[in-house]
Amino acid sequence: MAMTIKEAPYFEFFLHQSINLLQLYSENMSTDLISNQNICSHPTAINGENPISDQQEHVHNKLNEKVNGLVATLPEGKGWRGPEIFLHKGFWLPQTVFKSLLTIHEYFHPNPTDIFLAAFMKCGTTWLRALMFATANRHRYKISDNPLHQTGPHGVFPSLDAQIFLDQYSVRKFDNLPSPRLFATHFAHDLLPTSMTSSSSTCKFVYVCRDPKDALISKWHFMSKIRSKELTPISFNEAYELFCNGVSEYGPFWEHVLGYWKASQESPEKILFLKYEDMKKEPSVELKKLAEFMGMPFTTEEEEGGVVEEIVKLCSFENLSNFEVNKDGVQMFGAEVVVENRNFFRKGKVGDWENYLTEEMRDRIDSITETRLKDSGLALGLTQKA
Repeated sequence: MAMTIKEAPYFEFFLHQSINLLQLYSENMSTDLISNQNICSHPTAINGENPISDQQEHVHNKLNEKVNGLVATLPEGKGWRGPEIFLHKGFWLPQTVFKSLLTIHEYFHPNPTDIFLAAFMKCGTTWLRALMFATANRHRYKISDNPLHQTGPHGVFPSLDAQIFLDQYSVRKFDNLPSPRLFATHFAHDLLPTSMTSSSSTCKFVYVCRDPKDALISKWHFMSKIRSKELTPISFNEAYELFCNGVSEYGPFWEHVLGYWKASQESPEKILFLKYEDMKKEPSVELKKLAEFMGMPFTTEEEEGGVVEEIVKLCSFENLSNFEVNKDGVQMFGAEVVVENRNFFRKGKVGDWENYLTEEMRDRIDSITETRLKDSGLALGLTQKA
């Protein structure tokens, strides 16, 4: 039987952890709003109790007007899930996450021990979520009763991009999360507040990337499954052109990777930079590196007792994809986006791009990668030619 939120200690932060947005905006109205919320239905309070007052709705509508005014000034591109995305400070974002970005800047207060999992879409987030959660909670749960058996990897700790809100008017405080608090984000490093990214902040980031050719294939498959059925499907050739031009949610891919790579070189104690390919090749080695960085190194007794291998097995693609919750369950990302858990699991392999890209396509992406990463010290996804 699936675990409910109330039955899972780790998920108690979902309950009663809210701040009224009316109070927030009234006390500290920002003149530099960067949020966006086009959809405005008649709101009600949490659990449908105590309908929102006319004053609150007025504030809500005024915020939307500011947001829509900003979005109207931004360059627009074709979205992969929705109809359009907008270019903000060098990165393409769907309109649904602008409000989250504003809220993170204005009202999210990182703790010194927070750990953030960051990645471009479809670069290993699902796997890393499971590994990080299992590692952080290995003394709380046995492998056999780990919540991953009953909750998809995207449900074990929150995504700031989508779950910063409890509802349209309430911001989660996350006060009940155990330390270290774990969060995930797809936002580029340069878009996040300095309270999270500055060298004076002691919170940490784990960043995972992969060969851009595989990222393209995986993202196209995933976005095709969750794309609105009211929109014309995006063909692979169209997705390829958009990707090469940097136009996709949270892209460009290369700038996203470079932002975290450069930050990891400047502050290696703050950002652990991982490659999906290395993790597939030597998962136990990379997991021990991850645990060390998280401040939770495996003891000699744990290593000799096979704990590392047990976590690797628990979080393997073959294992996770066969859990019932990941076959039949769903994950909600805000009120508008509901994703079937099985869509997070496709192949979990390195080099699947070979089944889709022509030599010309491959060479073009490799050329872009070589040019964008030149002199950075980062080697990523270049095809070895005979």
